[in-house]
Amino acid sequence: MRIIRAKDYEEMSIKAATVISSQKTLFPDSVLGLATGSTMEGTYQILSEWYEQGWIDYSELKSVNLDEYVGLSADHSQSYHYYMKKHLFSKINIDEKNTNLPNGMASDPEAECRHYDEIIEGYGRIDLQLLGLGPNGHIGFNEPADEFPSLTHCVYLTEETIKANSRFFDDINEVPRNALTMGIKSIMQANKVLLCVNGAHKADALKSVLTGPITPQVPGSILQLHSDLIVVADEEALSKM
Repeated sequence: MRIIRAKDYEEMSIKAATVISSQKTLFPDSVLGLATGSTMEGTYQILSEWYEQGWIDYSELKSVNLDEYVGLSADHSQSYHYYMKKHLFSKINIDEKNTNLPNGMASDPEAECRHYDEIIEGYGRIDLQLLGLGPNGHIGFNEPADEFPSLTHCVYLTEETIKANSRFFDDINEVPRNALTMGIKSIMQANKVLLCVNGAHKADALKSVLTGPITPQVPGSILQLHSDLIVVADEEALSKM
């Protein structure tokens, strides 16, 4: 485990983007596992700027996203399909056919989960998995549970997660109650994991994930077992370490 301290959100975003761009430069056809949420917006903005400046070529890149809400179409303003196009895909030269997200509108969610696992397996494994961290220690939408879910699955979001995500919606009642998310096994099989965390409100979760017992009640704690984990966090997020 390597912990990279950043002064603030801007510096965290730059350091995270540096790790990702290094992976892309050394291995142009990398498979990146991508995440969404406000934590990632700064990183994606920097990666987009570096592309515009001619520093990075994404034409050979392949991506698989962590998750998607159930019941939101790809063009819904709060879907993760929409998020990725808005914050990254529309700003770089990635081939759209090489981008993958779960289909939140699938008529058979369980079949969609199996299909998504087949996509990941078809790539062999993820070269670099980007992760954010929920206030309850979740990674992807793998919520606190009695066991670590291994493969892509449909999850019922906790009230804490629904409340945290309600800031993106006009009304908390509009927040979907279910999501499709990549499982812990797929995340842990990535060659490298990059965990980005910012803000004092994540300090307790980060401490539990990195120094507490490994338990499915704190899903991110499993990352302690990963052989190549990089944590980029700002001073506020690291304040209780």
